Amino acid sequence: MTRIRPALAFAPCLLLAACASAPRADRAAAQAPVPIGSLQARGEAAQARVAGTVTAALAGADGQPGWLLQDAGDGDATTSDAIWVLGPAAAGLAPGQNVQVTGRVHRAALPAAGKGGRAASLLAIDAERVEPLRARARLRPVAPVAVTAAPDWNALAGMRVRIDAPLVLADRDRERGIVEVAFGGPLWQPGERAAPGSEAARAVAADNQRRRLALSGEALGEDAYRARSGSAVSAVDGIALPRGDGPGLRLERAPVLQPAPRPQQPPRVDGAVRIAAFNLENLFNGDGRGGGFPTPRGARTEAEFHAQLAKLVETIHAMNPDVAALMELENDGYGPDSTLAQLVAALDRADAAAGGAQDWRYAAPCKQPCALEVRGPGDNAIRVGLIYRGQRVAARGLAATLEQGPFGPHSRVPLAQAFQALAAGGRRGPAFVVAANHFKSKGCRDAEGADRDQGDGAACWNALRSDSARRLDAWLKTDPTRSGGALTMIVGDLNAYAQEQPLRELYAAGWQDAFAAAKVASPYSYVYDGELGRLDHALLSPALAATLRGAAEWHVNADEPDSAGYRNGGTGPWRSSDHDPVLLGFDLLPR
Repeated sequence: MTRIRPALAFAPCLLLAACASAPRADRAAAQAPVPIGSLQARGEAAQARVAGTVTAALAGADGQPGWLLQDAGDGDATTSDAIWVLGPAAAGLAPGQNVQVTGRVHRAALPAAGKGGRAASLLAIDAERVEPLRARARLRPVAPVAVTAAPDWNALAGMRVRIDAPLVLADRDRERGIVEVAFGGPLWQPGERAAPGSEAARAVAADNQRRRLALSGEALGEDAYRARSGSAVSAVDGIALPRGDGPGLRLERAPVLQPAPRPQQPPRVDGAVRIAAFNLENLFNGDGRGGGFPTPRGARTEAEFHAQLAKLVETIHAMNPDVAALMELENDGYGPDSTLAQLVAALDRADAAAGGAQDWRYAAPCKQPCALEVRGPGDNAIRVGLIYRGQRVAARGLAATLEQGPFGPHSRVPLAQAFQALAAGGRRGPAFVVAANHFKSKGCRDAEGADRDQGDGAACWNALRSDSARRLDAWLKTDPTRSGGALTMIVGDLNAYAQEQPLRELYAAGWQDAFAAAKVASPYSYVYDGELGRLDHALLSPALAATLRGAAEWHVNADEPDSAGYRNGGTGPWRSSDHDPVLLGFDLLPR
């Protein structure tokens, strides 16, 4: 009889035991939590189990319970370590809990970011089972990730973040409940720095997007909405949540805000003759006799009109120009009930209160007093205007207008007036011409063909604005005011940034940027979507550029929040308009 060795006698049993234990080991491995970062890399999964610490509540887009869960990380800095836990099984969670969650992994849409906001998405798990971690498996509290420069926000989505880098306030949007900040300094309009469509302009736009961050949440506080652009923001921490238009951070506590100071004094420029340009943001006075409110574009009540007028008068009076070119003035004639006449009268009253000369006048294309039925220039609801100090400069002849081509139907009709500076003894300086302008806006209504948005950053009506620039140049070179000289300036709201085609047309024709000639660093007069740029320009003929002694903007408006404006009860020159006024100084007195 053959003897079987004891060890071999039990071999089949051992083998069977091993076979029986293998499925249990595989099932255990399948049920082991996986790093959340690995799911971020893989995307959707039929089933997974994750473990981590609950950090914050985040309800689903449909209002279902939701919480953010973050684990200790997988060592991969390119993937987020947080996931969105959704579903009824998550209803009982609370911050700080250590849990493991089993369910289906997918990308879920976040609630829309405010009125009209686009939805973004986050990696989520529909919780089928939520279990507390055993005591020995519990995790350390989740520490916020320290950010010292603009990061890859996709790698931080859903995670707690602390920003240890300088931030500046770029924009406020109370309706959407956000304040936008920027890493490393202000954001600039690409068209202010480079030609639209160029590699350089695309680089500016990409840099803006990389540095931009939207802050939201109840912890934000009202002070942030009332602060000027350029204010410093620090001690920022919260949950990184993507938005449809870029990265966002939902604050967990109020940040520290250091408000940017207001420029209390108007700019001072050298030169004996000062010329200003100012977009008034729709100064309308109703019927001029207390009725006619709400107006089509400006004040809604008579009280609002008087508040708006007071702000504008304070701004103009403080700058003390000899000539001021005005945009967005109601086109209602030149009679005593006109907005233009009432602005001049209000400036005289301000002079009287300060013991001044009370010598404000306005230029017109008609012999004054103009007939009551005269409107213009142009028949647009708004027009440009020119006002001046009669004891400092003299108007020479009537104002000239250009009403051909795009001027009238689209770009507002230009108004050009020749002046001479007055010196003691009645002596007069050389004639110089101020041409007030307001080109077609960038809004896309009715734009067709080449005037549609070409996707290069210049927005709509760029072709028409460029045509306006060429026609304006040709017209001014015919000496429409019959001044007989070569001292001419183009001022006003050209609705184009400094490197866009309308300005390039004028540069190519020989007109010189006054701010470049005065060596002003980084000028801007307007803030749109948190980005700085110039829509308001001063361009000089070469002969006039030789007499320039200074150029400045008074940043009382573009950086200010809407809450400082006349409709919200704001006082002083702050937010008297949405554009900053421009002030130039020239040596134009007789020698």
